[in-house]
Amino acid sequence: NSDAQETAVQCTRNMLALRDTADSDSSPAALGADEGVEVAFTPPGPSQASGAAGSLQTLRPVTVHDPTLRARVRDYFVFRPGTIEQAVNEIRVVVLPTEDGEVLSVWLLTEVDHWNNEKERLVLITDKSLLICKYDFIKLQCQQVVRVSLNAIDTISIGEFEFPHNSLSKREGIGIRIQWDKISRPSFINRWNPWSVNMPYATFTEHPMAGADEKIASLCQMDSFKTQVIQAVKKAHKECPLPGRPNGVLVLERPLLIETYVGLMSFINNEAKLGYSMTRGKIGF
Repeated sequence: NSDAQETAVQCTRNMLALRDTADSDSSPAALGADEGVEVAFTPPGPSQASGAAGSLQTLRPVTVHDPTLRARVRDYFVFRPGTIEQAVNEIRVVVLPTEDGEVLSVWLLTEVDHWNNEKERLVLITDKSLLICKYDFIKLQCQQVVRVSLNAIDTISIGEFEFPHNSLSKREGIGIRIQWDKISRPSFINRWNPWSVNMPYATFTEHPMAGADEKIASLCQMDSFKTQVIQAVKKAHKECPLPGRPNGVLVLERPLLIETYVGLMSFINNEAKLGYSMTRGKIGF
């Protein structure tokens, strides 16, 4: 009888061990390399970047295998299957062939405004224009497009972010600032109006998910964006110079000054990522 009892106990232990093993194998952290979640689609690589608009249609889904990044990527509506393609196709409608030319490349970047607020943006480089698009990836609607003529861009600055000496604000990383219309400094009213859109420049940095996967990085990569926008601006100045103005673009490596001091509003906005289309608990906005 004692032998039978010991055999029964051993069988029970083996069954529990097998069940624990099965449970751990099915957990998100134990997903194999063959599983993943479909996320964003990438623009053409450097060899295709100068192609015609049709080349942008050859977009491929990518897969993120890291469980932590996979969970974070799911929070961003832009990385859901088909979203980025629909957004690009809708924005193409506002591209004017005579004014903008062909679309050269599409980028997913973060715009940093003059009050240090982060905003998710789709940026299109065309033959003649830079299109900065505010797109609602939840409602799938293009809400605003800022069109900047490439031959009006006079200065492109690349560097780390800088704040006044007594400022409480901070920001890590590298950015690129594109200035136009030969205006080096906005007016006092525009500088101190957090909702002003009449700024003679736009500042960009990498999207938070730029490092989630190498293919996502190609959509968000600052170095490639910098190279392409500089080339496009130089070409536009050469082919379509503005009359009565000195042509050419000044490319500088220098800190990017953001004149905020307390920065409470931007701190709340950026920590909660209110500038991105994301899921927030049971609510997405």
